[in-house]
Amino acid sequence: MEKYYIVDSSILPESFDKVIQARQLLESGKVRQVSEAVKIVGISRGTYYKYKDLVFLPEENMIDRKAVISLMLENRRGMLSKILQTVSESSASVLTINQNIPIHNIASIVISLDLSHLTGTVDDLLNNLKQVSGASNIQLVSIE
Repeated sequence: MEKYYIVDSSILPESFDKVIQARQLLESGKVRQVSEAVKIVGISRGTYYKYKDLVFLPEENMIDRKAVISLMLENRRGMLSKILQTVSESSASVLTINQNIPIHNIASIVISLDLSHLTGTVDDLLNNLKQVSGASNIQLVSIE
């Protein structure tokens, strides 16, 4: 189970802040390539790629939270419905679903969620999804 902390940036390595700065440059469109962003902020590409999906700033407005999860589902009738029911029971809202065609009777799914009204924690939701028979490899891809 993953743990998340909110800590004062003064105790973290400077590279964490620079990773966030590089990501903001890319997201804002001020630069187009990772190599440009890391050069501007003064970190290596390796450092950027190592931490880019692990270091985030808490949003000023935590009411509008979003997450992306990925999972694998057995190709059986009603599987996606069970996943969506589990999401609904946690009071999260589905924003998008991308389901690939099943290969060897397993389909990969990526779901983006609005967590504004989530009851419980993200870990609770992930653990509930892991309890769905036929679902596997459930991962939190990103959260904001």
